[in-house]
Amino acid sequence: MMFSKNIKYIAPILLIGVFLGIYLYKSKENRPVRILPFYGPIHVDKKDDTIHHRIRSFHFTNQFGADITNKTVKGRIFIVDYFFTTCKSICPKMSKQMERVQDAFRDDPDVLILSHTVDPEEDSVEVLAAYADKHKAIKGKWHFLTGDKPALYEQARKSYLLDAEEGNGGEEDFIHTDKFALVDWNMHIRGYYSGIDSAEVDKLIVDIRILQEEKAWKHE
Repeated sequence: MMFSKNIKYIAPILLIGVFLGIYLYKSKENRPVRILPFYGPIHVDKKDDTIHHRIRSFHFTNQFGADITNKTVKGRIFIVDYFFTTCKSICPKMSKQMERVQDAFRDDPDVLILSHTVDPEEDSVEVLAAYADKHKAIKGKWHFLTGDKPALYEQARKSYLLDAEEGNGGEEDFIHTDKFALVDWNMHIRGYYSGIDSAEVDKLIVDIRILQEEKAWKHE
């Protein structure tokens, strides 16, 4: 008699357990094979939640004279590098490798490229437009950015963590790095790659796809 009274309470609990088990199994089943690491300093908040480094807000101008801000890349995966158009050493190689990245995702509007000049005095909007044409940059996908030099340099050092040297973007300050940074849809850095090494760029292309799988999994 006691059992028959309790069965009506036990059955719903068992049913909830079954559905929860199915949900957890399905979530595990769809989980990407590999999750990319997070880069940059972290801190723990009052709730003991781990807070990963995030890209700061920014405001630059692209090769068409359009404003490009953090809102432009909101919710998207993007790749970042720093270069200058008169560079004769690593920059042409980096831009050729970035062409490969663009080609791999040319039909995906959720993958963007931001190439920042380190020499804004020389690299005007017009100069960047000619350089972008030379490298077959797709409008709206690959942005070549100029702006205030201190702001460009602070973004490189404090946001993208692409240069460890101290500097304020002054006249004598100069950044020259071959690194590409991969940033996710939540403004977290998820990888660094040598832009002059084709094998590293191959890995970048693979990692972008892994990041796309992670994004799809987290938004299910």
